[in-house]
Amino acid sequence: MGVGFDRTHFYWKEGFYMENLLFSLNSTVPLFLVMVVGYLLRRKGMLNEGFCDAAEKFNYNVTLPALLIRDLSGVDIYGSFDLKFILYCALATVGFFGLTWIGAKLFIKEKESVGGFVQASCRSSAAVLGIALIQNMYGTSGMAPMMIIGAVPLFNIISVLALTLENPANKGHGALKKAIINIFKNPIILAIFAGMALSLLRVDFPVMIDKTIGSIASLASPLALIVIGATFEFKGALGKLRLSVVASFLKLIAIPAVFLVIAALCGFRDEKMVAIMVMLCGSTTPSCYIMAKNMGGDYELSSSVIVITTLASAFTLTFWIWALRSLGYI
Repeated sequence: MGVGFDRTHFYWKEGFYMENLLFSLNSTVPLFLVMVVGYLLRRKGMLNEGFCDAAEKFNYNVTLPALLIRDLSGVDIYGSFDLKFILYCALATVGFFGLTWIGAKLFIKEKESVGGFVQASCRSSAAVLGIALIQNMYGTSGMAPMMIIGAVPLFNIISVLALTLENPANKGHGALKKAIINIFKNPIILAIFAGMALSLLRVDFPVMIDKTIGSIASLASPLALIVIGATFEFKGALGKLRLSVVASFLKLIAIPAVFLVIAALCGFRDEKMVAIMVMLCGSTTPSCYIMAKNMGGDYELSSSVIVITTLASAFTLTFWIWALRSLGYI
């Protein structure tokens, strides 16, 4: 009996992957174009250094915390709670941050870049992209809220530790104490725990408060991208090109290759696997630049990695969707 060729199935699969490639491009290319707009406005003299400095502080202290409070307070923790899944997201986050940090300390000669490298190699735009991608594939947000609870707080806590402890200006016996203090006073981390507390308490803001927080939160991503573009310098980026490429490879290829296999061995499938994929495979979040700039980290490296991963992630994310679907995990 000959092997038949299911043309309908072939075209359905082809259409599925093309749809996800278009979704990925529609999610990432506009982010890149907003950065281009920021770059052009700075070159035209419409944005100056004073604006960028003020916008960075405003983003760090106001808009990013508002975004996190809005997103996390809306998470249905009780309705989709899964301890095994949350623990995997948390332990995987500690694992790939830890391995990246050890490797960076061993192999990076520019010690002032270690903290920025660790952060840029590991932090994804998990909260925003995760929910959007799962809704696009399954029609609901699925396990994205549980992934956010397991990973996003640790993304930020470990990033603060790396940026503080690896900053040459903080070397000495007081470095760890300073890192702990930075965690407890970091506005982004405080916003994460505030959002989670509001979700656990099921606080429902009045419409006026909800709309106010939403309006401020909506500024976070575009403003961060405008500032990244406005402050981007090709000379500085080229000087960090080697580290930027390595960080981007870790972010989009190496870390997902290891931890998606572990997730599959743990038995995760469908919405859970897609949420883990987004946690691992998404582009580096623009807030990396804001945090690095405000904490004395290597912000030039951060901005370079954000640009590269934003452009490349549409294709690598589609590849991971194809690989996982071909293997029957989603």
